[in-house]
Amino acid sequence: MPGRLNSATAQPYVLGLFRMVVGLLFACHGAASLFGVLGGAAGGGTIDAGTWPGWYAAVIQLIGGGLVLLGLGTRAAAVISSGSMAYAYFKVHQPSALWPMENGGEASVMFCWAFLLLAFTGSGAFGLDRLLARRTSEQEQAAPERQTPVAA
Repeated sequence: MPGRLNSATAQPYVLGLFRMVVGLLFACHGAASLFGVLGGAAGGGTIDAGTWPGWYAAVIQLIGGGLVLLGLGTRAAAVISSGSMAYAYFKVHQPSALWPMENGGEASVMFCWAFLLLAFTGSGAFGLDRLLARRTSEQEQAAPERQTPVAA
């Protein structure tokens, strides 16, 4: 069993599953705030469009979470999502108390660090990033074969 847990072959798959779960949960937060689904925002409602910073955070959560879930533009989406959660922690939660357990900022901290990890590791397996990169490299390799020399 320890050999399997340390296996480099399993790492991209576990990372891909981690990415999908984190992205789904983050997108659910955005959907709850924007559309009132899954319990809605802070007591069951929605956030008014354009209000700072809640509405913008919810848009980042929905779009960033969806992109990370799909593994499309993972690194960029993860950097923006991580930054938004750092902002949420230091501007909303941390002024009321120092520790996340005291100020209710556990989710912000966990999402911030999870997205920072994904920004450095990439999408792992099952991501559209890998699929598109593979197709692009296959097309680039096939392109020189299709070209015919021009006779002068």
